Amino acid sequence: MATVLTQKNEGTYTFASQPRPAPQRKKYRDSDEPEGEDGPSKFGNIMYDKRVVRGSTYARHNLPTTTEPDPLEVQRQREARRRAIARKRAREQLKPRTPPAVDGREHKDVQTELYLEELSDRIEEADVECQTDAFLDRPATPLFIPAKTGADAATQIYENDLFDFDVEVRPILEVLVGKTVEQALLEVMEEEELANLRTQQREFEELRNAEMVEQQRLEEQERRHREEKERRMKQQREALMKEKENTAKIAARAFAQGYLADLIPSVFGNLATQGYFYDPVERDVEDGFMPWLVENVTKELEDMMSSRSLLDELLASVVARRQQEHELLEQNWGKSSQQPAAPEPQSRGSEVTSNPAPEQVPVAATESAPPVQPTVQVEDSSSPEETDAAEESEQPAE
Repeated sequence: MATVLTQKNEGTYTFASQPRPAPQRKKYRDSDEPEGEDGPSKFGNIMYDKRVVRGSTYARHNLPTTTEPDPLEVQRQREARRRAIARKRAREQLKPRTPPAVDGREHKDVQTELYLEELSDRIEEADVECQTDAFLDRPATPLFIPAKTGADAATQIYENDLFDFDVEVRPILEVLVGKTVEQALLEVMEEEELANLRTQQREFEELRNAEMVEQQRLEEQERRHREEKERRMKQQREALMKEKENTAKIAARAFAQGYLADLIPSVFGNLATQGYFYDPVERDVEDGFMPWLVENVTKELEDMMSSRSLLDELLASVVARRQQEHELLEQNWGKSSQQPAAPEPQSRGSEVTSNPAPEQVPVAATESAPPVQPTVQVEDSSSPEETDAAEESEQPAE
């Protein structure tokens, strides 16, 4: 969609189109890409070509540091190759093909070119013969002699016409002798100079050795002074540190003494109060003797109380029984006084007798023992002797 903007001035206009995303382009063209209306597209934009290097062409490409390929990259390439093979197979399956032949017929490949040629699996072969002459040995190459050019000429030279040895050798000898003497002088001067250099070097070495000895002595002296200084400073620091420690210890001791002056008595007092400090004899008396004594006294008192309570119960029961007997006797005497006189044997036979007093209950009996109830029996047929014996047996109980 294209829109034409309004013209601001005469003779100028602008053109703009709606923004749209760039289509995804393939890396390579497909060989069986369908043709468009105007035929196959034979152009491409190199801006989207991956083979075109972008940026500075002088820049150095960074090569991988290792020869081993990246496992992720190898996996990615395998996946891409697998997808490409799958797409190719899908395209081959979807590609329209010739329908199968009907029954009784078969498809054959035929040539549709303008010029036909016979197709055969066997290559045509033909034998041809030819006779040649025998080879002869090559003769030796003749020596090359250049052809003479120009005219020959000659001249006569007598002795000493061109070279006089005595005259010609003089300058050469002078040069050789001069050079030899000069070289000897140079060597002598060089030896003297070397001797002077050795002497100077020896003197320099002696002076240097003396200076080095002096330097070593000074360095050793400086080292001893430095070590002595460090040792003194270390001793001073240790002395100051010990003094500080002693001062801190004295202060801590004074503070501890002042703090413990009131703390120790209170702590010992609390410990003594709680029973941590005790006299063994006193503790033995308190823990061993006094509980035993209290237990025995308590037991004796309990025995005395139980015996007294039993005695009181016995006395109470005896008194109650005697009171009942007296009441019965009074009643009987009253009845006998109201009745007419009877013969002596009959009157004695009508006396009321009671059972003999029960035996005394032992002191060890329990407090909950029931009181002994008296049993009263009226014996009309008892003899006077039996009555007197019963009275006599009752008197000790009273």
